[in-house]
Amino acid sequence: MKQLTLRTSSQLAAILLLALPLAGCLTSDDGGGSTTFTDDRGVANQPFPDRYREQIVAFMRTYLNNPVGVREAGIAEPVQRTIGGRLRYVVCLRYSAKDTDGNYRPARERGVMFVDGRLDRILDNAAEPCAGASYAAFPDLEKMAR
Repeated sequence: MKQLTLRTSSQLAAILLLALPLAGCLTSDDGGGSTTFTDDRGVANQPFPDRYREQIVAFMRTYLNNPVGVREAGIAEPVQRTIGGRLRYVVCLRYSAKDTDGNYRPARERGVMFVDGRLDRILDNAAEPCAGASYAAFPDLEKMAR
C-alpha cells in the first residue's frame, strides 16, 4: 500500500512540475489584462478585413433580438483606429432595429472591431471611433431573415 501511495505522490509531483510552465502561458504580459488566444500583434500589421460585410451580417443576425426588418442601415468603410492602446480596423454601422415589442428604436451607431481580419466585438460606445464616418447604404443588413 505504501508503494502505491509513493508512486501516486511521485506522479502527482511530476504532473505539478509539468503544469507550472504551462500555467505561465495563460497569463498576460500586459499587467493583468484578459487572456487572448489569437495572435495579437498590437499596433503592427493588422490585416484588412476582406469579408467584413459578410461577417457583420452573420453576426448581426444573432446579435439583434429581431433581425428582420432593419431600417436605415448604413455602413462605413473599415478604418484603423486605436482601441484600448492597440491599432484595430473598425467598421461603423448605423441602423434602426425592431424592439421586442415590435416597435422600431431610434437609429443606433455601433462600431465593429476586427482583430486579424476577423470580427472581434461590437463597440456600443462608438462616438469616438466613428466620429466623421461617411456612411453608405447597407441593404444586406436590411434584407436579413431569421
